[in-house]
Amino acid sequence: MYEYQNNNQFFAQIAEGTKELGARELSELGAHNVSPEYSGIYFSAGKEALYRINYSTRLVTRILAPLVSFDCRTADQLYEKAKVTTWTDFMSTENTFAVFSNVSNSGITNSHYASLRLKDGIVDSFREISGKRPDIDSRNPDIWLNLHIRHDRAVISLDTSGGSLHRRGYRKDSISAPMQETVAAAIVRYTEWNGEVPLYDPMCGSGTLLCEALMHYCKIPSGIFREHFGFEFLPDYDEALWTKVKKGIDLQIRELPEGRISGSDISASAVATSKTNIMSLPHGEKIKLETLDFRQSEGLKNGVIITNPPYGIRMGEKQELDLFYKSLGDFLKQKCKGSTAYIYLGDREFIKKIGLKPAWKKPLKSGGLDGRLVKYELF
Repeated sequence: MYEYQNNNQFFAQIAEGTKELGARELSELGAHNVSPEYSGIYFSAGKEALYRINYSTRLVTRILAPLVSFDCRTADQLYEKAKVTTWTDFMSTENTFAVFSNVSNSGITNSHYASLRLKDGIVDSFREISGKRPDIDSRNPDIWLNLHIRHDRAVISLDTSGGSLHRRGYRKDSISAPMQETVAAAIVRYTEWNGEVPLYDPMCGSGTLLCEALMHYCKIPSGIFREHFGFEFLPDYDEALWTKVKKGIDLQIRELPEGRISGSDISASAVATSKTNIMSLPHGEKIKLETLDFRQSEGLKNGVIITNPPYGIRMGEKQELDLFYKSLGDFLKQKCKGSTAYIYLGDREFIKKIGLKPAWKKPLKSGGLDGRLVKYELF
């Protein structure tokens, strides 16, 4: 038996700054013994919960199932362990696979070289059995394997998600510097918005925040467009159970009431992109979109505002940015009374330019930016 079968323990990779949210979400989806660590979250789950988590999680990037762990000080030890593992339990020579690695504080210092040696061991084990070998596909393989070596202790895991879960499949088009879907989902979750009041994004860009708000309210599973999951390659995969789990989740999808979610952007092309992405989702036609400078907008009273304003990537000189953020603060103060605003700022320097007192600030990394999600209560 493999390690995950012995202890039902899995590992969730998740963006820095969202582990607390992710731990809560995993518990809600049926995980037990949820334990956030420095690089992710350990948790226990049976098959049903594992399938449900992969299909429904909005915050987690990948779920790894540990197969084997062993002392590993040299690349030769890694190769030999890979060679004697029964890879035919997971794939055939007709399948493709890829390896992503992370090494730290170990005798093996190069993660790329570690990946190569693991691949060599897998390929040679197949060659010895059948004279044939599975192909490597680093872009879209059937099976993703993860190698983690820390303090000369190696863990080889199978990615039960089958690739990063942030790729929802609704993003048909994008503009420059789009927000990652899991980060947008975290922002929606931080708002605690339940659909009782309207939600508005005055700088919607390609519509990622609006899409995640729609999926959140309508209970659309994040994996609704995903054709395959990595757990289908586990030796104890239960197809009938997966079909049952998926059907039960899909039956919970609900409609979006008119006027509940809306967005706008000064860029007509951004609004067109946003519309394309939103319309690919169930009930996307209920979201109102318009080309509009938020400074000319009527605003939103007694609602929730979420937005990811430009932070230098889409804007020009510093003076222009300073004026822009001042006008955003004026817009919130004058036209959004009674609302709560959640503004994601990729550059913390602009928080003080808005000119409003934050209720709280939470660190949230996105696209290499050490940004902040800032809450404003607009009395």
